[in-house]
Amino acid sequence: MTARREIPTFEDVYRAEYPRLLRRLMRRVAPDDARDFAQEAFARLHHSGKLPVLDQPGAYLNRIARNMLIDRTRRQQRTGAIFHPLDEGRDAPTRPLPNERPLTEAEKNGAEIADTVQIPERLAGEPELTRQVWILFHLYGRSFEEIARRLGISRRRVERLRERADYATIGMSYPSFGERIRFELMTMRLGLECRWDIFRSVFYG
Repeated sequence: MTARREIPTFEDVYRAEYPRLLRRLMRRVAPDDARDFAQEAFARLHHSGKLPVLDQPGAYLNRIARNMLIDRTRRQQRTGAIFHPLDEGRDAPTRPLPNERPLTEAEKNGAEIADTVQIPERLAGEPELTRQVWILFHLYGRSFEEIARRLGISRRRVERLRERADYATIGMSYPSFGERIRFELMTMRLGLECRWDIFRSVFYG
């Protein structure tokens, strides 16, 4: 008789995999970005509901993080931005918005259509404001602050709309406010536990 596979809890996976994932990411990006990527990877794992059927949660988390890194690299290539992860004071160039630049000759001649952008098919059904945030962030490399000023909304709302758009592009439902709060509280507790374990191992062996 085949033994039943033991399904790890999210807390167990977080304790085991968060430090590993964070170390891998910190070899690729700045520490603050690495923590953001790691947190988002665990958020997507948690909200996906796939943990009970995953044989290797660590591999799934690595794939999520890798896809996010690839997405950012592609965004930087599209916008022509230059990424300086350890030099936050340096401004990277961004692709001009259509109303901030003169029309190209091809646009003047009608060979190209100005202001036309291509968005993922899954994003087409999202509200217009969500699509605008995704376009300004991913295609034009605008910061949250710039997008907030341009659209007349708060920076926090820009962040949420960008998250909602990103979830839509990967075919996942955006978690409710209650789900997000519960996840934040849980990961805060787990993060404190991880730091305490490190402290205890250093000072008490």
